[in-house]
Amino acid sequence: MPSRNYLVMTSDMSLKDKSNYRINALAAGIERCASQNIGTPNADIPGLQAIPDAELGRRVAHIKNFIGTGTWPRSIDQRELAPLTDLVVAAAQDSWLTAVLAVVGTAYTCLNAVGAPQLLTGLLMVCYGVSIESAVVPMPVSRLNFRRGAVAGNIQAQFDMEPMGVREEVDAFFSEPVVIDPQEIFAIQVLCRAVAPFTRVHIHNFLFENAGNVIA
Repeated sequence: MPSRNYLVMTSDMSLKDKSNYRINALAAGIERCASQNIGTPNADIPGLQAIPDAELGRRVAHIKNFIGTGTWPRSIDQRELAPLTDLVVAAAQDSWLTAVLAVVGTAYTCLNAVGAPQLLTGLLMVCYGVSIESAVVPMPVSRLNFRRGAVAGNIQAQFDMEPMGVREEVDAFFSEPVVIDPQEIFAIQVLCRAVAPFTRVHIHNFLFENAGNVIA
């Protein structure tokens, strides 16, 4: 995946576009689960095991066709991240509230003061979009970075958020989904462009785990 990605404004997408993109992100997550020993998608999805791991595009397309019929792999459950219970170090609140954006040009975590979050064993997350809530105009953040290996780690994906501010948009999809593996130390940061005491940068995500681990 290239490090410099882009945002697609949801106002430019049809309902079919949005649905199709979410199914693609789900299929990418299920495919990654196969190599991370979460569930048994190769056994659950007829024909998947016959497609080599190296043929990622074919595998994802096959999974997409399978779940597009309304069927789901029986060994995998899917939900959204719970910041209080799904991370090794819990967030301060069950929310994507950032730290106070106090210094222009400084990067701040999106996960409630947890700078280097880590998923628990057996959890895999696919991030596919972002929404922002802030009382500050113009939008107080300019860039969204996903990093591997904590706050100074290699950039996995980078999104310029300034078009959202210019267009007064609050919701966008990523050009490509960002996959975070089980127990991987990562960082999701925004760059401050204006001081703001309250900003919520919500990362839209799908969380995958072995079926039956969590009963809501």
